[in-house]
Amino acid sequence: MSDTPPPMDPPATTPPPPPSPVSSPGASGPLGKPRSALLVILLSIVTFGIWTIVWSFQNGDELKRHRNTGLGGVAYLFITLLISPVTMFLMASEVEQMYRSEGKEPPITTIWGLWFLLPLIGNLIWYVRIQSALNDYWTSHGSTVSPGL
Repeated sequence: MSDTPPPMDPPATTPPPPPSPVSSPGASGPLGKPRSALLVILLSIVTFGIWTIVWSFQNGDELKRHRNTGLGGVAYLFITLLISPVTMFLMASEVEQMYRSEGKEPPITTIWGLWFLLPLIGNLIWYVRIQSALNDYWTSHGSTVSPGL
């Protein structure tokens, strides 16, 4: 008998881990949180518009963290406080660029900011469309948080 050990099987290879649901091909940060557009509108009415400032901060911050570009929450906070119609154009532009960076047709474009010209109903339409576009993006990339605040 010989003292040589028997041949060993080659080590099993493990498949690479699946892509993380917290980021997408053009981004490196965490996904944002889907929110109920109707709840955002209701809170905005009940708080006499204060919730729009909070909402702008939250979404601006999530967009900045997800894409590593854009204005960020603090900038949106000040812009919304000082000249709120500008927020409608800037946020629509960031959402549009987020979709285009992945080669997708955006459901909302910068020009949607013009809805501020139509008092009351224009703002409602804009909030529903922008929040729907954000919710669709976040959930299509794996965000599992149910729509809420």
